[in-house]
Amino acid sequence: MNEQSKFRTEEVERAAEPPKARVDDAPASDVEDDGKVAAPSPFDGESDAAKLGRKRDYLEGFLAQKPAEQPKGEPGSDLYEAIIETLKSIYDPEIPVNIYDLGLIYNVEVTDDGHAVVTMTLTTPHCPVAESMPGEIELQVGSVPGVGHAEVNLVWDPPWDPQKMTDDAKLELGML
Repeated sequence: MNEQSKFRTEEVERAAEPPKARVDDAPASDVEDDGKVAAPSPFDGESDAAKLGRKRDYLEGFLAQKPAEQPKGEPGSDLYEAIIETLKSIYDPEIPVNIYDLGLIYNVEVTDDGHAVVTMTLTTPHCPVAESMPGEIELQVGSVPGVGHAEVNLVWDPPWDPQKMTDDAKLELGML
């Protein structure tokens, strides 16, 4: 093993700082690296003083825009979020986790006239609250201000499994 070392070490007191990129150093060519011709700027003929005197308004229109109002039943709207919060306040009687984090709620739809439809399942078809839980959820969701009528659809397909739980629920149950 008489190979010479391929690495050479050098001790230095301080490394030189790399040069900073400057706009003036950019190539003046209209042809970009990929061969496409860059569109000319409308300000190419403008003097430097005029460019500096121009008001910087590129964010003005963006900042002046107001957020678009969310439709009533879309995720992110106040009514939709209030329904989700209500669902998070209902707990499974056998498991100390709310039904939303447990993954029992498959879908929430809210129409413009305030009709809420909750599609859900239970942990098993033989769940002791199979008869009472949907009625309780209808009452709770129906009591949310802005909901005119609530309906719960209980489905068994796809079946519930522990993978549908949120990380918070898994942590609460010691599964993480």
